[in-house]
Amino acid sequence: MKKLFYLLLTMLLLATSLLAGCGNNAQESAKKNGQLHIVTSFYPMYIATANITKGVEGVQLTNMTKPQTGCLHDYQLTTDDMKTLEKADVFVANGAGMESFLDKVIKEHKNLTVIDASKDISLLEENGQPNPHVWLDVDNAIKQVENISQQLCSADPNHAEAYKANAAVYIGKLKELQADMNNELKDISHRDIVTFHEAFPYFAQEFNLNIIKVIEREPGSEPSPQELEDIIKDVNKLPTKVLFTEPQYSPTVAETIARETGAHIYALDPIVTGEANEQALDAYINTMKQNVLTLKEALK
Repeated sequence: MKKLFYLLLTMLLLATSLLAGCGNNAQESAKKNGQLHIVTSFYPMYIATANITKGVEGVQLTNMTKPQTGCLHDYQLTTDDMKTLEKADVFVANGAGMESFLDKVIKEHKNLTVIDASKDISLLEENGQPNPHVWLDVDNAIKQVENISQQLCSADPNHAEAYKANAAVYIGKLKELQADMNNELKDISHRDIVTFHEAFPYFAQEFNLNIIKVIEREPGSEPSPQELEDIIKDVNKLPTKVLFTEPQYSPTVAETIARETGAHIYALDPIVTGEANEQALDAYINTMKQNVLTLKEALK
């Protein structure tokens, strides 16, 4: 009787052990068979990762945030976000402080591979804090592609050659874009600009522009009366009075400044909103080209 009892107990423990290991084994098996679910934090990361994983069999790519989300300033994870992350093998984050929720993701998803796209990128600071909008400098965008590709190769070595090849093609396109943008902007004599928020310092640094004022330090944080007065004074000093808003945010404050100064309003797009589909592959390049045309028109 005792032998039968111990036999049944052994079988029960063995079955329990197999069930406990099933999830991890399934995940490892999926990776070995080329099945990889990659989640990106927001649109710029989706664009870069989509180009790197283009045509790679067995890779599923999802953008975590909704198309209209914009920059992730003070973004709070939703229930849908957490469900998306539960299914992920890899999470591609911009880093540099953009995703304030990143520590929570790492803590709650210990088996998740997290890719830091801004690794080893020199960061500018705004009010003592790192500015995370690094992708708006094309050199930095190229570095982010390299970072994502390298870290994906480590996470999924079965597809390493495909990731490297795709990254090389996309980097070639980005370098061509960079040359074209510099050529288009080389003859602009007036380079003082007023932007909507702190999204464009990297862009300004690369293309030798001087941001003299920002309308809102963070989207939704309107300037104080004194700050508004200071902006109006500085705009009135400009030889070409222009203000640059962003299509993702309300232009109300910019319109107030324009009424007081006679300035014209144009929009520069930080490329933070868009649909996660095939059109996203060219979204960064096309939007940066449009930003250059807007600058030429505004500052001519």
